[in-house]
Amino acid sequence: MNVRETLKDAKEQLALSEIDGIDAEILLAHVLGISRMDLHNPLVLERTLASLGDTSIALDTFHDLLARRILHEPLQYITGTAYFRNLELKVGPGVLVPRPESELLVGAVLTHISNLPAPVSVVDLGSGSGALALAIATEAPNSRVIAVEKSDEALVWLKKNVEAIIEDLRIVHSDVSDALIGIKCDVIIANPPYIQDESDLPRDVVEHEPAIALFGGKDGMDAPRAFIAASARLLKSGGLLAIEHNELQGSLIADALSHDFQEIQLHQDLVGRPRWTSAIRKDI
Repeated sequence: MNVRETLKDAKEQLALSEIDGIDAEILLAHVLGISRMDLHNPLVLERTLASLGDTSIALDTFHDLLARRILHEPLQYITGTAYFRNLELKVGPGVLVPRPESELLVGAVLTHISNLPAPVSVVDLGSGSGALALAIATEAPNSRVIAVEKSDEALVWLKKNVEAIIEDLRIVHSDVSDALIGIKCDVIIANPPYIQDESDLPRDVVEHEPAIALFGGKDGMDAPRAFIAASARLLKSGGLLAIEHNELQGSLIADALSHDFQEIQLHQDLVGRPRWTSAIRKDI
């Protein structure tokens, strides 16, 4: 296998589909069982190729994976892995790929939890792969986390990640509207489906990721309103809600929160776009 020529050809093919050439390196490294940086380390690469002997099977596998990526299948689905904060998560068809923007929300929630007396009860509504729930559970030892998810397909991946990372995280298979009846908690984190139904999305997303985790109705607010109503029911007085949304929904989210919440604050992502809101449950 001539790695340099293989990557050059693969990157040219990806460019025709307007896909970053780095993905070719990630896929080849995945097939060879090494890191992307090791592709550029002659000693590691030579040793790896030598251990394979006949590299034709690896090359065929790489071309098969490359063909899937050219058709805009998410890279994380192809490799079966997504990274979120300190976590390596299993993902695939049926579950939303974790977004790096969510890491800022988790960081702020972790700071809030650190100032509360233990144990801190946390509920993740619409947990998906479990990225947010597992980040909280592993980085805040004083937390007790429950992950709520209604999708059968997403639940498969949530269970796999909980089993692999931290088994004492509780999973509840339920719609948010009737999840955990009678339970009260200190913190709720939520990434509801908030995209408008008619939105124009990248092929990677609209052709492969689950619509149930993406679309929130005509104005994108059907699911967020349901998540906010569930949060008002579940949170103790003074409890924190941190909810994600798109950059245009800040005022709509604030309006939906205003009846049951106070100290409503809009937060920006790393490029200055409003991406999530925090609020405190009013006294019940």
